[in-house]
Amino acid sequence: MPAARESLLDAAYTALARRPWSAVRMVDVAAAAGVSRQTLYNEFGSKDGLARALVRREADGYLVGIERALTGTGDARDRLTATAEWTASTARDNALVRAMLTGCWSERLPSPVLSAVPSSSAVPAQRRADGPLPSPGDFVTLVRDRAVTVLAGPGTPKSDSAELARSCELVVRLALSCVSAPPGEGGVEALVHSALQRQLVL
Repeated sequence: MPAARESLLDAAYTALARRPWSAVRMVDVAAAAGVSRQTLYNEFGSKDGLARALVRREADGYLVGIERALTGTGDARDRLTATAEWTASTARDNALVRAMLTGCWSERLPSPVLSAVPSSSAVPAQRRADGPLPSPGDFVTLVRDRAVTVLAGPGTPKSDSAELARSCELVVRLALSCVSAPPGEGGVEALVHSALQRQLVL
């Protein structure tokens, strides 16, 4: 991603942390990024385009963290636990990720439509941002399917793969419940371990 675009997204994210999206001005975002307002419009087309690009970037960042957790060290249970902990902590710290995972967009946030919007942008990254954005259900499917792919060994019997898919979906949905209602003593790890206790595949 070109440096100017990334700087503009950083500036928009910082502005959103300080004030509602409706009060974020394009001229201020451009000034904070050290570029002209025209550069901002060339990259994103409009404030809605900037919002979609910001949401897309945060979604991508969340999924990169999921990949890191799934491909980390430890057995399948450890990696699923890391995935759940990443989901809960990222949603706690990032209002856009929380909104994407739950579908609850507060009035402070941009709330772009999830379906694709017409795009005439010459910027490939913006054309991608103007495509469909993931819904909460899409995230469940994406994370579950990626977990199954990473955790299933070669030659895993079909029945074991189905059980693994159920275990992975259980962990994803448990993590999402922790986003809405943070766990108490023992945290996410204790909940995941308890939930997986009876899962024979893991």
